[in-house]
Amino acid sequence: MKRLFVYLKNYKKETVLGPLFKLLEASFELIVPLVVAAVIDTGIGNHDKVYITKMCGVMVLLGVVGLISSITAQYFAAKAATGFAKELRDGLFEKIQGFSFTTLDSLGSSSLITRMTSDINRLQSGVNMVLRLFLRSPFIVFGAMVMAFTIDVTTAFVFLGVILLLSVIVFGIMMLTIPLYKKVQQSLDSILSITRENLSGIRLIRAFSKENWEIRRFSARNQEYTKAQLYVGKISALMNPLTFVTINIGIVVLIYVGSIRVNQGTLTQGQVVALYNYMSQILVELIKLANLIITITKAVASGDRVADILQIEEPKGNKVMSQQTNWDHGDREYKVEFQQVEFTYQGAGDSSLKDISFKVRPGDMVGIIGGTGSGKSSLVHLICGFYSASKGKILIDGKDVNQYDEKSLRNLCGIVLQKNVLFHGTIEENLRWGKEDATLEEIQAALETAQAREIVEGKPQKRKTMLSQGGKNLSGGQRQRLCIARALVKNPEILILDDATSALDYATEAKLRAGLKELAKNKAMTIFIVSQRTASIMQADKIIVLDEGNMVGMGTHQELIKSCEMYQEIYNSQFKKGEDNEQ
Repeated sequence: MKRLFVYLKNYKKETVLGPLFKLLEASFELIVPLVVAAVIDTGIGNHDKVYITKMCGVMVLLGVVGLISSITAQYFAAKAATGFAKELRDGLFEKIQGFSFTTLDSLGSSSLITRMTSDINRLQSGVNMVLRLFLRSPFIVFGAMVMAFTIDVTTAFVFLGVILLLSVIVFGIMMLTIPLYKKVQQSLDSILSITRENLSGIRLIRAFSKENWEIRRFSARNQEYTKAQLYVGKISALMNPLTFVTINIGIVVLIYVGSIRVNQGTLTQGQVVALYNYMSQILVELIKLANLIITITKAVASGDRVADILQIEEPKGNKVMSQQTNWDHGDREYKVEFQQVEFTYQGAGDSSLKDISFKVRPGDMVGIIGGTGSGKSSLVHLICGFYSASKGKILIDGKDVNQYDEKSLRNLCGIVLQKNVLFHGTIEENLRWGKEDATLEEIQAALETAQAREIVEGKPQKRKTMLSQGGKNLSGGQRQRLCIARALVKNPEILILDDATSALDYATEAKLRAGLKELAKNKAMTIFIVSQRTASIMQADKIIVLDEGNMVGMGTHQELIKSCEMYQEIYNSQFKKGEDNEQ
């Protein structure tokens, strides 16, 4: 939690002035009971209307100055709190952007979204309330006790006993509720995860008529969240009644002791009224303090969750800065080389890739094929540095990928993932992701190769056509082709198509393969094509066959069709036996 205070560094003035103006307001408030006592004892006692009028004017003045101080304090507190939340969101978002795929897989997007929104909102409220009340309420409580001692020591011991008892109540409830609020936020993560899953898969849910099942699943998690909220809420709810009971008992004792002291002649009626006002101030402030403690408790729980994310340290792989920024990629015999590579996902029991070794020359087109879960996507993700190999080495241009800084490595690679993601904005803005200064000729060439030119030309606004979030106003095949074009605009040295043509018809895919083959030949672009279809990779210079993480075959189509049983099974399942479908 302490780590988060650094995000207040740009608001030092506000964090100091806010509480100071609140203390100024509190100081004026503590003077009011003394003025009331003077009005009763001197003004009313002596029937001095002028004195009464003068003292009433003093109280009005104190009220006006206190109001101005309060408004000023709340302005500074709000400015500091909103600025803190803004800085923290920026810092958290930047941190998340730097996470590896392994870390993102382990944390989960739902949890990260909850921390970015709900948790930071709670922290903002906590900072705001702390700056306004954390010093003011204790100042008035102890200030009222001190003022009581200046009036009458014996009666003031009632204040001392009340304050000690209330401290036990407040801090006891606080210690009980902090861990419980953490569990509440974790339950909220679970609800958000189900909600995101339902929204993204709503068509599938309706296709299988699973609406009622999903409603029951959501209701069960929501019920768990509600129970957790109610349980911690019941404990927190004890704060106000226990505070009221303690204070009111204190007021009864105060009036009783005060009446005895008045009869003895050691206290005046005005002083008893002043003591009562001080006890009432303590009551009001402790109610505020009780609510503040609940807010702080929630904020501390949320702050710990945010701090947990900020404290995550990524492994140094792919973070080491390259000593030679102008690395000569063209002088290396092999573009990509795997040397006995193994890879295991975090928390997985078995390796996803085992003892993978191969070499690829610049300009080669490499096909990767295998059954579901064979490790195809895992293999190409290692090339881009999305994950780090558990064992072995991966070389690009003869240099270990861990020696590249992340930006240099990603600049070498262009990748189209299985899930096609386009962002809200124009088609042209999406295409320029890989290269912001791309010329129109480069964009047109990429669209031509990706067989996406007709998509753009068919829109009334051409390249300026606005895409909805995720490109939902396009078909699956259109999204795939635009994603391929986006990768081609980047003009990468290594192009990876991770099952990126699954939504294309055979004729369009054949044209795309021909265009990519031409690129590989003319620009020495090394291309990796991951596919479930043998037709997509038959023309590749080298085909790698994977089975349960093992490389069971490598060679051309003609070589594998004769020597690799797994490749034969895949081929024969898609084509009639003995038929040669090479194009």
